[in-house]
Amino acid sequence: MSRIIDAQSRDLAAWLPILEGLNMAHIELGLTRMTVLAERLGLLSLPSYVITVGGTNGKGTTCALLESMLRAGGLSVGVYSSPHLVDYRERVRINGVSPAAADFCAAFAAVEAARFETNSADGQGSETALTYFEFTTLAALWLFRAAAPEVVLLEVGLGGRLDATNVVASDQTVVTSISLDHTDWLGDTRDSVGFEKAGIFRSAKPAVCGDANPPASLLAHAANIKTPLYCTGRDYVWSVAGDSWSFQGLGLALDGLPTPALPVMNAATAVAALALSPFMLSEQAIHTGLRQAQLTGRLQQLSSKLWVDVAHNPESAEYLASQLHRIRGNGRLLGVVGMLKDKDIEHSLAPLAGQLDAWYLASLGGPRGASASELARWQSGACFDSVAEALAAAEADADEQDVIIAFGSFFTVADVLASQIAQATS
Repeated sequence: MSRIIDAQSRDLAAWLPILEGLNMAHIELGLTRMTVLAERLGLLSLPSYVITVGGTNGKGTTCALLESMLRAGGLSVGVYSSPHLVDYRERVRINGVSPAAADFCAAFAAVEAARFETNSADGQGSETALTYFEFTTLAALWLFRAAAPEVVLLEVGLGGRLDATNVVASDQTVVTSISLDHTDWLGDTRDSVGFEKAGIFRSAKPAVCGDANPPASLLAHAANIKTPLYCTGRDYVWSVAGDSWSFQGLGLALDGLPTPALPVMNAATAVAALALSPFMLSEQAIHTGLRQAQLTGRLQQLSSKLWVDVAHNPESAEYLASQLHRIRGNGRLLGVVGMLKDKDIEHSLAPLAGQLDAWYLASLGGPRGASASELARWQSGACFDSVAEALAAAEADADEQDVIIAFGSFFTVADVLASQIAQATS
C-alpha cells in the first residue's frame, strides 16, 4: 500500500528518472507481460477507432498528416509517438495538445499499481518488469481510454509484431516503408524486416502499404491472415506536378492537392488510409489538413540560417539529400551531424557527402552514442565533443549567406532544440 501511495504523490519530475531507470535488462521478446498488464488495466481495446502505423521511415510524419486531416474534418484525435525531442509530454497529443503533467502522473501511478500486484494470501508483492517504452505505452493507452477521442493513432516504436503498441486491438494498420534498420532485432534482410512490420496487420481489417516494392514476406503474411492489403502503385497512385500533387484510387480522384511541409509520399499513404477508414472527409478538409500538417524535427527551419532533420538511416538520409535544394541559399551548406553507433553510419552519410561544403562531427552521449572520431571514419570534418559545440562552431564559421543543416539522430535534433531554447532564455 505504501508503494502505491508514494506513486500517487510523485510529480512528473520525480517520475521521469524512474522511467529512465527501466534499463535494457528488462527487454523481453514477446507481448506476454504487456498483454497481462493491458488486460489488468482494461487497455486491450480502446473506445476509439485505432490506426496503428509502422514502417522504417515516415511513421511520425504519416501520423501527423493523418492527425491534421482528421482534425480538419472535425474529428477528435489522439496520437502516440516517439521519441520526444525536448519535453516528455510530446509523446502524447490529444487534439493537438499534450496532456497536463498531472494527467501523466495519474497514468504512471495506475501502471505502477498494475505491475505491482500483492498476493492476498501472504501479503507479499510480485513486480512485473517493464521497459521504458512498455511503461510509456501503457500510460499513453490509459490517457487515451480516459479522454476517448474518436480516433487514436499509434506509432510503432520498433518493428511491429513484438512492439508494445501491438497489444491493442487496432481497427486499421499502415506500413509506410521497409528498409534495413534495427537489424539486431529485426533481421538483416528486407524479407525479415517486412515480416516484423507486417506483424501489426489484423485479419479482415484494412491495411495500407506505402512502400513501392513491398517484400514478399509482408504480402504473404497479409494473405495468410486474410488482411485486405492496399499497396501504392497497385491499388492507388500519386504524382507530383509543380507545386501540387494528385491521388487516384480507393474510390478517390483528387487533383491539385497542396504540397505539405512533410514528404508527399507519406501524404499519399495517409490519404490512402483515410480512404479505407469509416470517416468521410470532405476534399476541403483534406486540403486544409495537408496545408496545416507539421512535425517538429522533420526538415524544420529554426531560423533564417538553421534547419534540422531527424534523418538517421540510409533511406531517410537519401530523402534529406533530395530536399537540400529547398534550403540551400547563395552561400555554403554546413552540416552538423551526430549519430548513434548502432546505425548504418557509412551509408547514412554517403548521400550527403557531395552536397555539404563543410562538416561538423559531434559526439552523442550515452551508451548508444557514436563519437565524432567514429563518424570521421566515414566522413572527414572537424570533430567536437557535443552537438552544442559543433553547432556553435558552425554558427561561428557561417557567413551571412550560409545555411546550417543539423541531422543524424533524434538526439542530435533534441540537442539543437535545447541549445536554441537556452539561447532564447539567456
